[in-house]
Amino acid sequence: MDSYVEVPPVPELTQVVRTVWIQRTGAQPYVQRHLPTGGVEIHFPIGGRPQLVGPLTGPEVEVIPARTTIVGVRFLPGTAPPLPTVLDDLVDQRLSLAELWGRSVDRLVEVMALATTSQQALARLQAHLVREFRAAAHVDPLVREAVLGLMPWRPVNIDALAGGLGLSASQLRRRCLQAVGVSPKVLQRTLRFQGFLALAQARATASGRPGADGVASLAVDVGYADQAHLTRECVRLTGLTPGRLLGGAVDHCACGHEHAASFAPFLATRARLDLRR
Repeated sequence: MDSYVEVPPVPELTQVVRTVWIQRTGAQPYVQRHLPTGGVEIHFPIGGRPQLVGPLTGPEVEVIPARTTIVGVRFLPGTAPPLPTVLDDLVDQRLSLAELWGRSVDRLVEVMALATTSQQALARLQAHLVREFRAAAHVDPLVREAVLGLMPWRPVNIDALAGGLGLSASQLRRRCLQAVGVSPKVLQRTLRFQGFLALAQARATASGRPGADGVASLAVDVGYADQAHLTRECVRLTGLTPGRLLGGAVDHCACGHEHAASFAPFLATRARLDLRR
């Protein structure tokens, strides 16, 4: 049976990792639709070689072989693991981690092979990342602030965001391209869509704005002008219309990811608003 379980990272990685997961395929190959999240990911098939998935600007469809177990790490935008290149060189690419980390990957593969459970394998991968970040990683603090400012619960103009950080719009764009892989505008659109999916998956109550209900109301809540605006962005980012992506059920996403796990602050704010009504 196919399964996908997403959980928070270990405490030492919470400032750089959004979520970690374990995915298992059943007796048949599984078609996985990866969606843009704003961050990079490490995919590590147990018994195989790890890969780094660069920042996506559109869907990536992967056929995962039957009876495969993958442990994965999804990084926050702007907080990639130590890499020998800037992230705009890795956009929409899937690379062998050995190409980027060299011989240390061989040692990691050996350690992972000794794990007796997928949970233990995921723990060992996270322990390796903790050591990597302690040794070499550097996170641009202004990009970190920019990412927080671009979250869907904080509607902001890009020029105003740059000014608030003491940067010009072109300086912010250059730093985002290097540290995130995409421009601030592209990242904002990606996070807005992910925020919509998080609200839908959590079965959040729409704000009740006049003239909108159901999916349309949730779309307006995260900053879309209307449902047509949502549809255009959904097709751009996923290759599917909202109806096909959600499979006719607003709390279901065809990509299988647990979007709500990545947007806990947004959902907590919404929960407090619901309680006040």
